[in-house]
Amino acid sequence: MISRRSMLAGLALPALAGCGGPTPTASSSSATGQTRPGLDAVIDISHNVKVTSFAAVRRSNILAVIHKVTEGGDWFDPSYASRRRQAEAAGLLWGGYHFGTRQYSGERQAEAFLSACQPGPQTVMALDLEPNDANPRNTMRLDQAEAFVRTVQKATGRLPMLYAHPAWANGEVYGRKRLRLDAAVVPGSLLSRCDLWLADYREEPRLPNAWSKWTIWQYVADETVQNFAYGSEPRHVEGVGHCDRNMYNGDAASLNRWWKNGGR
Repeated sequence: MISRRSMLAGLALPALAGCGGPTPTASSSSATGQTRPGLDAVIDISHNVKVTSFAAVRRSNILAVIHKVTEGGDWFDPSYASRRRQAEAAGLLWGGYHFGTRQYSGERQAEAFLSACQPGPQTVMALDLEPNDANPRNTMRLDQAEAFVRTVQKATGRLPMLYAHPAWANGEVYGRKRLRLDAAVVPGSLLSRCDLWLADYREEPRLPNAWSKWTIWQYVADETVQNFAYGSEPRHVEGVGHCDRNMYNGDAASLNRWWKNGGR
């Protein structure tokens, strides 16, 4: 996932509602008093995040976890399967994401993802479409992303979410390496039919041109007790060393309905 703490510099940031109360809140307030919709109850992690207790994660008022499953067509997150069992036993909703690359076809990447993700009817799935800063030549193309989504839909009857930054989805120059997607995601396309998992660390997130709303908004990456996103109060999630934090565009009841329907 995108991890750009430096992107926060110089931005006026809101004090989002914390996750430490008895129930998640369905809105968050900025320093100016403006209320925006959202439920701060979803985290995403991978094998490089230390997990000590998913029960503690749930007690931190987190309702759902999205975990990395695969990257490219031949890398599998070794912690995915065991953590899934632990998280679901703790009462957490579960999802899995794939980091797309150029090395393999979209179909092959989807097949690898599905074989490891083992999605059930209540498993939310996602494709992470972003620049591959570590190896720019291995950045996933638009046609590969479409093939990935098409293959997942054919196998499961459901579209995965699409994770993207607005500039990247719009085909604009973006990231440390000043890359751009080979073509923009356009309205009415297959990718635009996927629910949007928006990655944008500004106070007011920008929607890509192909979408009219976001479903999940990743508003900060690598949240820790020492390094937190908004306001003056840390909102560290107990049970994990660090994590990416996400707002859901709705309340707890609608999150549960959407998630338990497999993200539909």
